[in-house]
Amino acid sequence: MLIKIKKASDVSEHQVTDQAVYLNRRQFMRNSALSIAALSGTSNVLAGLQEGNLITPPASLAPYFNNIKETSFGMGEKVAPFDVATTYNNFYEFGYGKGDPAKRAENFKPDPWNITVEGEADIVGTFALEDIIKEHQLEERIYRLRCVEAWSMVVPWVGISLGEVLKKFKPNSKAKYVYFETLYDPSQFPGQNGGNIKWPYREGLRIDEAMNDLAFLSVGMYGSVLPNQNGAPIRLVVPWKYGFKSIKSIVKIRFVETMPETTWNLLAPQEYGFYANVNPGVDHPRWTQKQERRLPGGLLFPNVIDTQMFNGYQEEVADLYKGMSLVKNY
Repeated sequence: MLIKIKKASDVSEHQVTDQAVYLNRRQFMRNSALSIAALSGTSNVLAGLQEGNLITPPASLAPYFNNIKETSFGMGEKVAPFDVATTYNNFYEFGYGKGDPAKRAENFKPDPWNITVEGEADIVGTFALEDIIKEHQLEERIYRLRCVEAWSMVVPWVGISLGEVLKKFKPNSKAKYVYFETLYDPSQFPGQNGGNIKWPYREGLRIDEAMNDLAFLSVGMYGSVLPNQNGAPIRLVVPWKYGFKSIKSIVKIRFVETMPETTWNLLAPQEYGFYANVNPGVDHPRWTQKQERRLPGGLLFPNVIDTQMFNGYQEEVADLYKGMSLVKNY
């Protein structure tokens, strides 16, 4: 008799989406997005929405979106509605309000796009985005996103394995960490014209974290390219960590020997550690992390659920931190 041992990241029966809904999800997403545009009275509310597509991929990326591989990651999870995932965001380059990115990202131009690779690797230089992804088939992975502010949602990302991309640059034995940097361009990012953040936005991972199977470079969501407000044209998705680790609009990757400086750790090190693993046992100094508000939810029914260790991905990532104090290394 075959006995299946359930992983912590597997969904429970009550979370499973009806099969008919799942099979028609992309049509639903399209119709949902078009409805938002009609209600808003604007033809470009989602930064490029056109009839027949959520967002039309630029010519340089269009061929890769014609054949997206569905995977078992998050299969059966109830994904957030498209309008929720694209209008409730933290992307401080566009402003500090949750609705600011969707309102202010319309004129951002993510094509063409280049990424500079530096540091402890055999292959370095500046590469066009399409050259980085062209050797990989795009995948759809449904991941939970848990914000440090204690809200969460489930998003179907489209992209490629971070580890597989990094291997192409042949990091050497000195590469202990990977540093990422967001575009700095105040003319396109109005939020970069002030505030307390030291721009550009910076993030980093330990090299073994970056090589973990779950770590993902997303170039799309809901079956099409990333909306500007969600980190177009390429962002990191690290589902077992708080959302601020998943840096958006990446223009630089650097392999380094020592732990890199990261934006929120620089701004408030007592509140935002380098690791930022989802941990219900370690509260934020100003609020509990034991529960989260899963979006969508309303004022009367806020949909509060218990937070899981590593956001429910404990089986896949716990070995990365064996022997470490996750209170000290928060």
